[in-house]
Amino acid sequence: MVKFMEVRWHGRGGQGTVTAAKLLAEAMLGAGKHVQAFPEYGPERMGAPLKAYNRISDDPLTVHCQVTHPRIVAVVDPTLIGMVDILEGVPEDGIVIVNTASSPSKVREKIRSGARKVFTVDATRISLETMGRALPNTPMLGALARASGEIALS
Repeated sequence: MVKFMEVRWHGRGGQGTVTAAKLLAEAMLGAGKHVQAFPEYGPERMGAPLKAYNRISDDPLTVHCQVTHPRIVAVVDPTLIGMVDILEGVPEDGIVIVNTASSPSKVREKIRSGARKVFTVDATRISLETMGRALPNTPMLGALARASGEIALS
């Protein structure tokens, strides 16, 4: 299970990206972890690019700043690829999860991921089929848990 992990989320206002970070924090808090969840955005409106972050630790968290070297990046809105550097600070053994119907190999090629593991999930389709709304945050949260191999959501 998680000793220490940082996650960065990329999305747009209204997609539930900040809510996904909060839900991950609540789930991990329930598992006895120390957590942080916080957004980074300006005065923009719905549809504007934003980032959200998580820190998850077995030990109390004493740092309260932006996450600069996330082990996992979750891209809720794939149109942000190329607009923002989604790989910024991600180590070579990091994980990238993208909401897209494209294959991991196509995404890997597009983002030039190097040795990073790339996972894809069509979270928008899943949310449309199950909820009737394009809210990809919850399917992305499940994909993140699965891809990490260290997070159990129950």
